[in-house]
Amino acid sequence: MTIKKVLIGIDDSKFAEHAAEFGFDIAHKFKAEVGLVNIVEPIIMPQTMSGIDPLSGMSATDTGIEEMEILDIRKSQSEQIIDQAIKKFAGDILVTQFHEYGSTADGIINCSKEFQADLIVIGTHSRTGLDRLLMGSVAEHVVRHSQIPVLVVPFKE
Repeated sequence: MTIKKVLIGIDDSKFAEHAAEFGFDIAHKFKAEVGLVNIVEPIIMPQTMSGIDPLSGMSATDTGIEEMEILDIRKSQSEQIIDQAIKKFAGDILVTQFHEYGSTADGIINCSKEFQADLIVIGTHSRTGLDRLLMGSVAEHVVRHSQIPVLVVPFKE
């Protein structure tokens, strides 16, 4: 078995950090390159008929934040998440960064193809029951649709 490229899906959770540590350990052992991917999912902000956000009680124009500003903020956060993982785990490993917008599971799969990864490493939130039904499972979707091996790293608190 040869692993030359490892793609690691990360977000700002402790689950993803644990998986990133695991993925970088594998990359160090195999002297593999790493691709780090963070997906920015679209935010759906419910509004009433009057254009008022029920969570804040203000309209989007009252907040002074335009949709593009929100995207810029989220892109900046994505860059910070990846930069922190590189500083913490990479050492001398060559790291390629992927910042995608859209579905997390599909984004990870698409990046694995673009990066020509030999292995995908992702964490799991270990949701069960109603949480899993409502939120879906990124890990499950990636495992079912990936054409390469996927290592799902569980995290128990």
